[in-house]
Amino acid sequence: MPDDLRPHLEIVLRNASLRSTLTQIPRLEINFGQATAATSPCLYRSMVCFILQGSKDVALSHELLSYDPAQYLISALDLPLSGQIRDADDGQPYVAVSLTLDPALLAEVASTMPPVHDTEAQGTGIAINPMTTLLRDTLLRLLSLLDAPNDIPGLAPIVERELLYRLLQGSQGRLLRQIAQPDGALGRIRRAVAWIRAHHATRLRIEALCDASGMSRASLHRHFVALTGLSPIQYQKQLRLQEARQLLLAGDHSASDVAFVVGYESASQFSREYLRQFGAPPARDVRQIRQAIGSAALA
Repeated sequence: MPDDLRPHLEIVLRNASLRSTLTQIPRLEINFGQATAATSPCLYRSMVCFILQGSKDVALSHELLSYDPAQYLISALDLPLSGQIRDADDGQPYVAVSLTLDPALLAEVASTMPPVHDTEAQGTGIAINPMTTLLRDTLLRLLSLLDAPNDIPGLAPIVERELLYRLLQGSQGRLLRQIAQPDGALGRIRRAVAWIRAHHATRLRIEALCDASGMSRASLHRHFVALTGLSPIQYQKQLRLQEARQLLLAGDHSASDVAFVVGYESASQFSREYLRQFGAPPARDVRQIRQAIGSAALA
């Protein structure tokens, strides 16, 4: 771990519990993890993520991205990905902080900056960017508020605005500006994604998705695949399986009950697709995750 991130890590360790902690700073989350032997499916929110210790590989369709404390990741919309956590070189666990992005606040901050004409072609909805000294210092000021919770209501919004300002100045400011433009292609696909998330347990209707996004069928499909690496139907299937996994982990529901809750009409089809997605049948997968969590708690 770089020495200039040690203060960040020390603050996080003082203010986090096991695995995942929603902090008192709105939309700021702390995550811990152990190295995994292979990639596993995960759902990234529309966020910026800073790794403080360890590293991670994420795959979007056929694109593989790797990042560590020297970079940060921007996800422009909710994306089902495959990820693999790696420990730090000295064997210490993965530690990261993420901030869910607020499009309205991004637009407000962007409006205070000189106009920029983005000519670069649209890429995927995720990008890795080099960390800068200014951004690292701003992140430290934000995290420092965790040690002074009474200051969070008054100061956190100010520091978050500065953080977004620094991000907009970065090499992927274009991607963030697209988030702040609801009528652009990315903004329209974000609306399509929101519609799918709200209706993930019902049959996908492309006509309704076109209405929600304000795009033609051809334009919707082209931009959706370009930004997410998936077709709308594939995206919905990924969401259903992720939701099913969370429901199975949260309680004692049977796999067949969960299958119908998330929208499957056939329990056997659900089990086949779950096995294909997560590498194990539902019951075994959940048992393995719980065992891994228990082992980490005892470590």
